[in-house]
Amino acid sequence: MSDLSRVNATNTARQGLVAGAVPSGQARNLLTRLAAWIDDRNLAFLVISVGMIVMLLWAGSYKMTAPGAEGIVPLVSHSPLIWWHFKLFGPYIGSDMIGLTEITAAILFIAGYFRPVAGIVGGLITTVMFFTTSTMLVTTPGAIISVPGIQGMRYMSFLGLFLFKDVIALGASFYLIGHFGHKAIAHENQG
Repeated sequence: MSDLSRVNATNTARQGLVAGAVPSGQARNLLTRLAAWIDDRNLAFLVISVGMIVMLLWAGSYKMTAPGAEGIVPLVSHSPLIWWHFKLFGPYIGSDMIGLTEITAAILFIAGYFRPVAGIVGGLITTVMFFTTSTMLVTTPGAIISVPGIQGMRYMSFLGLFLFKDVIALGASFYLIGHFGHKAIAHENQG
């Protein structure tokens, strides 16, 4: 047995011990029964995937309006990764492209319910998107502010908090890639 095969077998055995240590029906106290009930119904996936789909469709379509395009100009202009985007395409076409990317990712997540590989692609798109927008938290003027009278402390402004939600969405994107990946592996192993 090769070293790689041994490592894979060990990791598979560890995952089986953790995942199958106690069936959810054997949870004893109220909190573990609640956790098992939530896990058995896959509520995390449902809330995260539906929330992500709604957010992407809504935000993507808003970016295709004049106020939506004008609203993201300061964010994109100060981004270390996509500052060139509006210089190349202009704010309206550039914003339309960003909006179409968000709508495409949402459609891929929807398709992922039926074809898990599509969900993986949607997750990869949103991972790149939300990584990019997460960097704007540090580079956008006014995102992090000091409050008069409080020495040595910096806070996130409303703009900063708005951008910080993309850090959470980045984590949700990784979760969705993993979830759809497990479904795709199961589908591959069936056929």
